Amino acid sequence: MKNPLLQAFDTAPFSKIKDEHFLPAIKELITTTKSEIDSITANPETPTFENTVEALENTGAQLDRATSIFFNLNSAETNDNIQKIAQEVSPMLSDFGNDILLNEALFKRVKEVYDKKDSLQLNTEQETLLDKQYKSFSRNGANLSEAQKKKLRKIDADLSKIKLTFGENILAETNKFEMLITDKNDLSGLPEGTIEAASQAATEKEKKGWLFTLDYPSYVPFMTYADNRELRKRMSLAFGARGFQGDKLDNQANVLSIANLRHQRAQLLGYKSHAHFVLEERMAETPQKVQTFLNELLEKAKPAAEKEFETLEAFAMDLDGIDHLQKWDGGYYSEKLKQKLFDLDDEQLKPYFELKNVIDGVFEVAEKLFGIRLEEVHDIDKYHPDVKTYRVTDTEGTLVAIFYADFHPRPGKRGGAWMTSFKPQQIIDEVNDRPHVSIVCNFTKPTASKPSLLTFNEVTTLFHEFGHALHGMLANTTYKGLSGTSVYWDFVELPSQILENWCYEKETLELFAKHYKTGKVIPMELITKIKKSATFQEGMQTLRQLSFGMLDMSWHGADPSKIKDVKAFEENAFANTKLYPDVDENCMSTSFLHIFQGGYSAGYYSYKWAEVLDADAFAYFKQEGIFNKQVADKFKNYVLSQGGTQDPMDLYVKFRGQKPNPDALLKRAGLLK
Repeated sequence: MKNPLLQAFDTAPFSKIKDEHFLPAIKELITTTKSEIDSITANPETPTFENTVEALENTGAQLDRATSIFFNLNSAETNDNIQKIAQEVSPMLSDFGNDILLNEALFKRVKEVYDKKDSLQLNTEQETLLDKQYKSFSRNGANLSEAQKKKLRKIDADLSKIKLTFGENILAETNKFEMLITDKNDLSGLPEGTIEAASQAATEKEKKGWLFTLDYPSYVPFMTYADNRELRKRMSLAFGARGFQGDKLDNQANVLSIANLRHQRAQLLGYKSHAHFVLEERMAETPQKVQTFLNELLEKAKPAAEKEFETLEAFAMDLDGIDHLQKWDGGYYSEKLKQKLFDLDDEQLKPYFELKNVIDGVFEVAEKLFGIRLEEVHDIDKYHPDVKTYRVTDTEGTLVAIFYADFHPRPGKRGGAWMTSFKPQQIIDEVNDRPHVSIVCNFTKPTASKPSLLTFNEVTTLFHEFGHALHGMLANTTYKGLSGTSVYWDFVELPSQILENWCYEKETLELFAKHYKTGKVIPMELITKIKKSATFQEGMQTLRQLSFGMLDMSWHGADPSKIKDVKAFEENAFANTKLYPDVDENCMSTSFLHIFQGGYSAGYYSYKWAEVLDADAFAYFKQEGIFNKQVADKFKNYVLSQGGTQDPMDLYVKFRGQKPNPDALLKRAGLLK
């Protein structure tokens, strides 16, 4: 039987791939890549940029493609089998990564080129690639002794397995919880669409009543609209207790192991902490700079947040006699207060945000700004019937990218939203090989009587992920390792976050916000209300984001070896940002996927960091016109197409003409008058 992952393919051949293909293919492709590397180290010629650095960059192409398919399926369409394979494959790939980075003969060749770089007349992109390659060796143990290298391998193999287990536990916890409502009175306050979706979920599980789960499209509306406080409490406690129940899915030991292993790894490599290691390759540069940045924002946001919280508490008291707001009250009373202040709620807006129209809208925004067209096609293989596939072309009809979009929750799919890639952009043999990019979201499914209607928050999520996708699709670099989103982590959120700004603009909303029944464009009064409510509780929202960034830095900015109690440690980290009373049964760290499984360890601050960039960048668009072609071209040419070919601040200044001004964010947030 031919293994499709070992054949040449352009778009991923999902329909031909079976679970049992992955392990043998990855094993064989590791062997193939090893021999590609052996041919570099065995080359008798003097090391040059071409025969060493460029040659190394071009190794493992098929392996990268097979693993990108595998790990995306493990996130978007997993099963027990795939999870078992992941547990076997992850340490194997981690070990293989170390085989490369700890290969003395290979490092010697790279170092030889690096040492004479000033005489090589390299262009900026070549210099960046050489620098990145050299650092990937020196920062990952190439200068260690044999005993230390052995220790590093063990740490990396252990980390890869524990991080996977962490994520698997959260998926299992999310899938395990169900709340079946059989009394219609308990649905009081819930929107009709949410009730219908819950009824459909119950029917699918052959149950009578209305089924609610911890998936966002079920959980968020319930916490926002359900009048029954006890049931909100039950949902909230279940959500907050994921990975914190002392059972086989408990993540407390995993959190401590991950934090300690990362610290040991950093120390082994000569860094004070994991954060010091990570931030050396970020715009922020040091943990001190991150702490200063977070504290300065905290100083501005905290008084506003406390005032907003007092207002919310007084409102809940007046309305329902609630004297102490709990976490399960926040979303509910915030929505009620928002309705009162702005005469606006998501249910008024949802009919104008049919998923199909919003997709068309974000595509039209991309066309107006960057001159690309997206056309849905049905001849590209996909991994699930829900997935949509598109050809992306420029004004001449030339292929720019292949784009996949996967919008709805299902049991084998983790929560949240993300962008990924199935094939990178690069220039090989003078051919510009175009990328295959995917976004994955969890939006409310269509029901028997309604299409998929989005909340405004989901609209901004779709624009956000599509911003990441544009970064991948419009990439135009020579080397795949510098292409698209291969940039400093605190720069990667700029393209995604800036695109969210268009959602608040009248010119944009009129393109796609049309009532799903009547086709009428969203009324101007609703657009005005959306804009007015944009900074509602911005102090509280900022405080919440800062609390996550501070928790992340607490775990990764110092030696965690003395931490015995995950919950107590977390409480201490949250002390300066706390508004709601603590809940004993809940813990954030045990389900904090971003930092304990995803790539955001010592990097969660980057959301706020990128907000400074995006607010400043969008101020430029506002000044010149939100669809101004010159500004859009500059953004495309200096930010989206350049990937990681240059220092991000240099690219930003080329686009903007100046360094970002933090006041733009504070003004937009209403925290600076």
